[in-house]
Amino acid sequence: MSDPAPLVAPAGRQGPGPVPGPLVEALDLVVSRRTAGVLPGERRSRGLGLGTELAQLRPYQVGDDVRRLDASASARTGVPHVRLDVPERALTTWLVLDVSPSMAFGTARRLKADVAEGVASVVGRLAVRRGGRIGAVTCGAATERLLPPRGGRGALVGIRRIAAEGVAGDGHADPEALGRALRRVGRLARQSGLIVVASDFRDDPLQWRPALAAVGAHHAVLAAEVRDPRESALPDAGRLSLVDPETGAHVEADTSSPALRERFAAAEADRQAAAAAAIRAARAHHVVLRTDGDWLRELGRRLR
Repeated sequence: MSDPAPLVAPAGRQGPGPVPGPLVEALDLVVSRRTAGVLPGERRSRGLGLGTELAQLRPYQVGDDVRRLDASASARTGVPHVRLDVPERALTTWLVLDVSPSMAFGTARRLKADVAEGVASVVGRLAVRRGGRIGAVTCGAATERLLPPRGGRGALVGIRRIAAEGVAGDGHADPEALGRALRRVGRLARQSGLIVVASDFRDDPLQWRPALAAVGAHHAVLAAEVRDPRESALPDAGRLSLVDPETGAHVEADTSSPALRERFAAAEADRQAAAAAAIRAARAHHVVLRTDGDWLRELGRRLR
């Protein structure tokens, strides 16, 4: 990895834009049911523990917790009985946030980092409902952040803070960062939950597909891929001097050449298809969000 470098607020950053409360409310049940299957309290958890749903009433045995004695059953039968409940387990969500240099790109209404920030904010608001918790891992910068799972307002403050910090500077990319972050989450997330990945997925799928498949085997995974229209089609703007934000390499390109623009579009279509195939193979739900559209409405529309 490269030497540690501070995150930078990219030029032209606009933020995610308005996030209307009613739209977030509408996404609440949609996201929970589509990506996590059921909400906490809607299914029977394994084992016995503290909860509100009765699992079993049985006679008291030596060693039982006397605090579990059920007065009604004991009085009715004349024999001490203990109450065993179905434990309630809140949903834990993990956010994997891409802060690599390519996320600073954007030629439309906002940057890709702005859309990822919006996804982080909405996911955070949904995750802490009904006693849920959210944790986060950043990837793509020399210094990767970890926020342990928390609930309530404090968790939202932390998520919004790291999402607004910025992205890595040009030339500080690490092609293995996304896969490493997913493996890290896989080790930390001990119970089945929801994993949300906000990234442009521009690295070689061979670097992150195995790790995505591994977490997909035990968790519900939502892959929110962020794209910009100029990544799919070059404009006819004459000769340009371009810089690859991931590697810092300089490239001269004559965009007035139809053949060049066609090759560029074909190569990008192949890259997007490969990324989509890798996400499907990992059993993740794939949502494409664009910098030139209403990303929040698109998120809701794709999840219906």
